[in-house]
Amino acid sequence: MQSMKHVEPVRLTANSTFRFRCHKNVACFTKCCSNIDMMLTPYDIIRLKNRLGIASGEFLNDYTYIEIEAKSNYPFVYLRMKEEPGRPCPFVSPDGCTIYDDRPANCRYYAVGQASLRKQDDRDSMPYTEEFYFLIREPHCLGFQEDRQLTIAEWREEQGVDIYDDMNRGWKDLLFRRNTPGYQLDEKKQKAFYLACYDIDRFRRFVFESKFLDSFAVDAETVKRIGADETALMQFGFDYAKFILGIEETLKAKTVSSGQK
Repeated sequence: MQSMKHVEPVRLTANSTFRFRCHKNVACFTKCCSNIDMMLTPYDIIRLKNRLGIASGEFLNDYTYIEIEAKSNYPFVYLRMKEEPGRPCPFVSPDGCTIYDDRPANCRYYAVGQASLRKQDDRDSMPYTEEFYFLIREPHCLGFQEDRQLTIAEWREEQGVDIYDDMNRGWKDLLFRRNTPGYQLDEKKQKAFYLACYDIDRFRRFVFESKFLDSFAVDAETVKRIGADETALMQFGFDYAKFILGIEETLKAKTVSSGQK
């Protein structure tokens, strides 16, 4: 996460304009890729582990660390920086990002930040999520001095963040629950959340190689889809996490007939 002291306290919309450009010839090139606490989303992890050609468990073990939020016990995954002066990202080089096409959502957005609020207009209305944006003006970043003006929407399209936002909305829905006063995950729920949200390859084995499908009523079309599509499995994982955390009854146990034992 970026330090809040560098956040410009102005709420922006998709139509808001700002001046910014990042390129190899700007003097601060890649300075934003060092000494950072980079939280990864579930979709980030899928893109990165596939880019590296390794399993999710190997990626998590070799490239990340876990932080447990004190008030909720939610586990969050962060990209591990190199243990050398400046703490550079493991994927940055003098020529820029070596995994640029699969870079995480936070990298794509920078120097724009995004926030989500859960709102409800009145007691009888359905809650909804409101998203807005803000600028992150860190002292080292010279991109704001470049002579190019664009809207937040244009920046989002240029950086390809739409698919990241769409893929991660189910995960963000899970996070709103952690703001409930007194709500904390016990160890079992914490492990289930981590499995379903971050370790996609192990979650696949859990679904297809354990008694999961014997225990829960999952229709054949869904089974086929999550077996063939990794992002569909990820979304199914969010539903499983909602069920385990008691947020929503997204799964139903199979009923056992009187003739079965």
